[in-house]
Amino acid sequence: MTASFPRAEVVIDLSAIRHNVALLASRAAAGAQTMAVVKADGYGHGALEVARAAVEGGATWLGTCSLGEALALRRAGIGVRLFSWLDTPEADFAPAVAEDIDVAVSSLDELARVADGVRRARDFSGLTVNARVHLKIDTGLSRNGCPPAEWQALVDAAAAAEPLIEVVAIWSHLACADELGHPSIDAQAKRFDEAYDIARTAGLNPMRHIANSAAVLTRPELHFDLVRPGIAIYGLNPVPTEDDLRPAMTFKSSVVLTKRIPAGESVSYGHSWTAERDSTLALVPVGYADGVPRSLSGRMDVWLGGRRRPVVGRVCMDQLIVDCGDDEPAVGSEVILFGQGALGEPTAREWADKLGTIDYEIVTSMYRPRIHRTYLEAGS
Repeated sequence: MTASFPRAEVVIDLSAIRHNVALLASRAAAGAQTMAVVKADGYGHGALEVARAAVEGGATWLGTCSLGEALALRRAGIGVRLFSWLDTPEADFAPAVAEDIDVAVSSLDELARVADGVRRARDFSGLTVNARVHLKIDTGLSRNGCPPAEWQALVDAAAAAEPLIEVVAIWSHLACADELGHPSIDAQAKRFDEAYDIARTAGLNPMRHIANSAAVLTRPELHFDLVRPGIAIYGLNPVPTEDDLRPAMTFKSSVVLTKRIPAGESVSYGHSWTAERDSTLALVPVGYADGVPRSLSGRMDVWLGGRRRPVVGRVCMDQLIVDCGDDEPAVGSEVILFGQGALGEPTAREWADKLGTIDYEIVTSMYRPRIHRTYLEAGS
């Protein structure tokens, strides 16, 4: 039987994940635990594999967006604290209670639905279980979270709901932590302090967490009891600081065909590129269906044969074309679309800068059916 080789592959360096988590945990203020955020399938890197590596690197918590993400990790054997923060109104909180998953609450309605989940989990199990709740205060992102005007009512209701509800923490999220010195950071910190004081006055003794990757790296006074690095654990730095973070993802393919074309011949749809001299083209079987943005047509390089080479013509659904000049790479030669950058190859940040977006979007878009995912350990 002929072996099957992937047309496109993302290679995840798990030793880089461990390294990055250990580095970020070491940057956390004394007494602050580390929650590695593994939502969105580990930012496209694979949630379960990243979760295991993060725990090995020193994370004592893992953060997910949905209950489904958290439950999948728990049922795969992940034993550390799991936190889930955003679901639809139809979400059933009973499994979260049964599986000992911390959940976020931003409203009185959500608090009631969590309490209902506790009652049903107790009826099913016959055990006196409760829900571990993190009350979220909106400090200025104006996204999820309880508005300050409604905070007192939510805190009082949560305190009154004990022992069905255990208020483990209050938390919030920063809007501009990646813009060093932005005035909203201090404004949000002040609102967070005020929300904490209200919770304490109501008789609660919650832990606090607000620091994302950027704040972990730049605002130690906001580390409190727990920090929540996300993008940084994947080696992508959200702030313009020098830190020893190692990108974990490499996106690559291979050459499937080469051909020589004469000067004056045009390439790909629309003939947007015409060879100015005789040139060798290499065909690579990845395109916008595989996560290569069509808008990078004529604006991107790949790493092939030990150097950068330009992609010419339009990126197609399933393929792109590389101008190799007078070189002729062998069929099967490795093509790196983006990687760690250590060799001079393009990076996810370079793609993001050219597209006017952030590298979060680049790596999370790599979770696609035609892309094979491979995991590497140090030295492998």
